Amino acid sequence: MDKDFKMTATTLFGLEGVLAEELKNLGAQDVKEAVRSVSFRGDKGFMYKANIALRTAVRILKPIKVCKIYDEEDLYDAIQKIKWENYLEIEGTFAIGAVVNSKNFTTNSHYISLKSKDAIADYFRHKYSKRPNVDLKYPDVKIHIHIQKDWLTVSLDSSGDSLHKRGYRTATNIAPINEVLAAGMVLLSGYTGEENFIDPMCGSGTILIEAAMIANNIPANINRKLFAFEQWKDYDEELYFIIQESLLKKIRSSHFKIMGFDKAPSAVQKAIANVENANLDEFIGVHHINFFNSKKEVFGNTTILFNPPYGERLNIDTEEFYKKIGDTLKNNYPGSTAWLITSDTDALKAVGLRTSRRIALKNADLDCKFVRYDLYEGTRKFKESKEDADTNQVSDTNSDLELDA
Repeated sequence: MDKDFKMTATTLFGLEGVLAEELKNLGAQDVKEAVRSVSFRGDKGFMYKANIALRTAVRILKPIKVCKIYDEEDLYDAIQKIKWENYLEIEGTFAIGAVVNSKNFTTNSHYISLKSKDAIADYFRHKYSKRPNVDLKYPDVKIHIHIQKDWLTVSLDSSGDSLHKRGYRTATNIAPINEVLAAGMVLLSGYTGEENFIDPMCGSGTILIEAAMIANNIPANINRKLFAFEQWKDYDEELYFIIQESLLKKIRSSHFKIMGFDKAPSAVQKAIANVENANLDEFIGVHHINFFNSKKEVFGNTTILFNPPYGERLNIDTEEFYKKIGDTLKNNYPGSTAWLITSDTDALKAVGLRTSRRIALKNADLDCKFVRYDLYEGTRKFKESKEDADTNQVSDTNSDLELDA
């Protein structure tokens, strides 16, 4: 049986808690949150499972050396002491990425990557008179160097390409949302597939697809063609397929509606193509509809979640645009919970609805707010008095079913 070892899952700012909860639910041990990352323990099979199933992880790193260093020479010496033949064939290829946050190192991350590359190449040259080649696109082994103050962590990147590259998105629009961020927002909203879901400005369909995978418990990266660990010397193909099969057996079927709207025919076509690539056309409907001319047509509780244009993305009057968002939600979508993400906090005030929750997130380099609006049937006062009355009654029917708009 494989022994447990420490791993680190990196993520986007604001999603650390969501990722930690995902890891716990998946069975990880010793889960600890940090900034943009979560550390945990598991065995080789769990590393495979984490790559396949985690929705809010960017990559899964396996540390192979942790030590203190104070300058570039310490870095070189520390990397030279690793037995690289345990991880990398002489005829193989490798690539290095680096992140540096230390006053001891005034050089940039690229220089640290080059210094680390030289240390590995020299290790093989001195010991075997040959060295592996660097391949930045398709390396056999991808190595991650992280320097935090005086501490060096050398890790193997078990994911390879970022885990946001799910494998289903072949068509995109302007500024498509990152798949990891989309999944994180759906999870933050509390949506589980037990109610209807609408993305009223769906673009290329990323939020819809992530919501449908969550609703049906489909592993996030089941459509991905390759993980870096499949190139490793100790890769266990039989174990990988056992893990994959165990995750596939947990897929369920949600019977609630998942719908996307967009006013642009080209966006609708791209969303439909991506939904088909993800094999989710059975669960998702994409419609050529202008949200501002729409109303709630589905029965029951509904989550509305979208990524409307920001000033950075499109040349629009954002305040007027966001006012129309608020008016449409208030007048046409009673009995719903609406979430939206934006970096335009001034325009957000124009929505004209009170937020019940505000969460700080990052969309690429933009500081954003992810906000929630609770949309009641009638006035809030009427809704609260109705709920108070319902607590004093015994009924076989669901007391909080909403009427169609």
